[in-house]
Amino acid sequence: MTEASLDANAGVPTGLWDRMRSDPQYAPEHLAVEAVRRIGPQATAWVDYVRRGQPGLDGEQVAQIAAKKFTNIAGLTGAVSGAAGLPGAVVDFGVLAWTQARMVLHIAAAYGLDPAHPDRATDLLVLQRVHRVAQTARAALGVAQGRETIGAVVAAGAGRASTTTRLFGELTVKLARMAGVRALKRLFAKVVPGAAVILGHWANRSATKELAARSMAHYRAAALAQIPRQASSPE
Repeated sequence: MTEASLDANAGVPTGLWDRMRSDPQYAPEHLAVEAVRRIGPQATAWVDYVRRGQPGLDGEQVAQIAAKKFTNIAGLTGAVSGAAGLPGAVVDFGVLAWTQARMVLHIAAAYGLDPAHPDRATDLLVLQRVHRVAQTARAALGVAQGRETIGAVVAAGAGRASTTTRLFGELTVKLARMAGVRALKRLFAKVVPGAAVILGHWANRSATKELAARSMAHYRAAALAQIPRQASSPE
């Protein structure tokens, strides 16, 4: 297995784009569920690949490699979408949110957590600050999954009726918040020639580095919590 083969899921799946467009209110939840399903097994394989090549690395070091890898990818996608201008904004935020989700799952795997476990979708929504606490994230995931199955026909119809304004409105804002790009001036700056490329690169890298730090702290603590405490020896 090569590094290139582990990047097979680099792009946002077409089916996911369709679900997010038809149900923009729950776009982050749809993205989180799909990321865990698709990327979870890949993240485990990547960690195995890294450790076979460098068996002396511990979880912290593997997590750092993952953080650097995906931060660099995020910066590159920001520069490209910046050059594309405002029409590429929704794509930029979607690709960035997907890239960041991939990073979080790889970091989870580095610390020994199962990246394919359904709880990782909850983690994604909390770490990416879509929801403040796990309880509300789990509730939103349940609603989104119910809409995807029971309400699929209604959602699809709504998607066909969506306007360009709605797509650039609700969906863009939802994905931008998930990706950590909260300042609207970054969005509007995409139409400024030259500056948009630099800004896109910086904004994506900055948001991704912040998420990497939060994710490493979260999964570091989770990994430590899984280590059985030794019984104290009698004095």
